[in-house]
Amino acid sequence: MASYSTRHSSTTTSHLSTLPSQKPRQLSHLQSQLAQLTAHMSDLENLLRMTAVQAESMRGLGGYAGGMLMAASKVLGEEAVNATNTTASTQQQQQSGMRGGEKS
Repeated sequence: MASYSTRHSSTTTSHLSTLPSQKPRQLSHLQSQLAQLTAHMSDLENLLRMTAVQAESMRGLGGYAGGMLMAASKVLGEEAVNATNTTASTQQQQQSGMRGGEKS
């Protein structure tokens, strides 16, 4: 039993003696990780700022494209109406011409 307590005591002493030497190394490692995290957070902040600017630009482009589509729709719609009116008047003229030919 005495040998166990002696071994346990020496193991504990050995463990405690290495603990102070590990602490500065661990603190140094944590400090480097914190510096890396800070750099990554700064990069993320810059990327988010750029993304916000790009999203605003995309919003403007969406409005511009929507306006172009509405204008094209209006122009094509007017052309379709004009084409329908032209076709209808041509058909009426042809029918009038046929009737006029029948009367003669």
